[in-house]
Amino acid sequence: MNKFFFFLLCLSLSLAARGQSRLSDQLDQLITQRLEMGSDVGILAVDLNTGDTLYRYRADKLSRPASTMKLVTTITTLARPEGFEPFRTEVWSRGEVRGDTLHGDLYVVGGMDPEFDDAALDTLVARLSALPFRTLTGRLYGDVSLRDSVYWGAGWSWDDTPYYYQPYLSPLMLCKGVLTVEARPTAPGDTATLRCTPASSYYTLRNATATRTPSAGRFSVSRNWLENGNEVLVQGNVAARSAGTVIIFGSAEFFLHTLQERLAQQGFRWSAPYALAELPRDGAERLIALYETPIQQVVDQLIKESDNLNAEAMLTRLGAISSGGRHLSAEEGLKAIREQIKELGHDPELYRVADGCGLSNYNAVSPELLVSYLHFAYSRTDLFRSLYKSLPVAGVDGTLEYRMTKGSPGYQNVHAKTGTISGISCLAGYLRRADGHLVAFAIMNQNVRSSRAARLLQDALCESLIQLTN
Repeated sequence: MNKFFFFLLCLSLSLAARGQSRLSDQLDQLITQRLEMGSDVGILAVDLNTGDTLYRYRADKLSRPASTMKLVTTITTLARPEGFEPFRTEVWSRGEVRGDTLHGDLYVVGGMDPEFDDAALDTLVARLSALPFRTLTGRLYGDVSLRDSVYWGAGWSWDDTPYYYQPYLSPLMLCKGVLTVEARPTAPGDTATLRCTPASSYYTLRNATATRTPSAGRFSVSRNWLENGNEVLVQGNVAARSAGTVIIFGSAEFFLHTLQERLAQQGFRWSAPYALAELPRDGAERLIALYETPIQQVVDQLIKESDNLNAEAMLTRLGAISSGGRHLSAEEGLKAIREQIKELGHDPELYRVADGCGLSNYNAVSPELLVSYLHFAYSRTDLFRSLYKSLPVAGVDGTLEYRMTKGSPGYQNVHAKTGTISGISCLAGYLRRADGHLVAFAIMNQNVRSSRAARLLQDALCESLIQLTN
């Protein structure tokens, strides 16, 4: 009987080895056939149900992660109990209310809320309008003491300044510091009708568009960014409804200017213009209004839409949780990431983390490290639930909406984060195999000339992992 069971065990191990060999052979062949000449790739796939390594190819190779860095930032933050608290924008008063007058000042304390938009501002204005005063003898102050004044991450490109994906970082931000301009055609040859969100007198607008006039050139929205100016130029042909975006310089000032403007529309008056100052913490301050954004809303936008500002806000949140301080630099958050790397059993000195979102080319991590993070997230129910629901789903939404679409093996079976910057294409997350097992994987392509070729290779690798079982 013992010999029979021994025979079955040997047969089982032999079949498993053959299955594993078949999978490895298939993936090796895909790399040989589809990896672009001159480029590199590192791959690791681990079965989370069994703990088995399904495939490993240069998994310890250091690579630039691009936006898969957002997984590291998010998982490290949500691993802390305080990481699930909402982002808060608070309004404090200092002084005494007599009649309809606050004999003192208002302070808006920024909490680095990356989802504070036009509707949120109107909500905050409505809450302040419910208070019993309309006149201030002092000022409206903005408190941006949560972090330092460095508004870019290490290694970010100066010439990406006007673009929405490279935000100015500040504890007070309105609509991510992005102005959206919508243009609608009028009569041929006439200027188009423009609508700006958020509406504010903080910037100036020049309309140089022409309706249904091809000679006017391509529609565009820009500003005098080399001078750090906010003179917004909208130009070009408007043949149909069009829209463009531009980053506004001075996020905190943009927030305060627009807030004060809307408060004025509700009858508020004060004796001096707004300014930036830190709220004194001496017991004379009083919290009178706040706006909160749930953490899941921030995570969903961060991961599913690969939002760089949300990732950097999360890094600031991580630094605040870890240090308990203010006037934070990126270093406090990055230090917490290095500590998490050590807790996962890796030497943080072997990697380099430079920012929270992956815009920096100074980042250097490996597929092995990313899979360690994904494995750790899977072991924490609350963390995994939050992360998994935020990941783009193949063929359905986010940055995977048009990849592995309906009819392919990967459709709805791959939940993963993309990472793309010039010369880099990565994919890391989870996939569901045909046997029902969940797999954590990371594929990091480097030095690619064709992002499309890299994506096709990643998709083929994922679909082979799904279809070929042991």
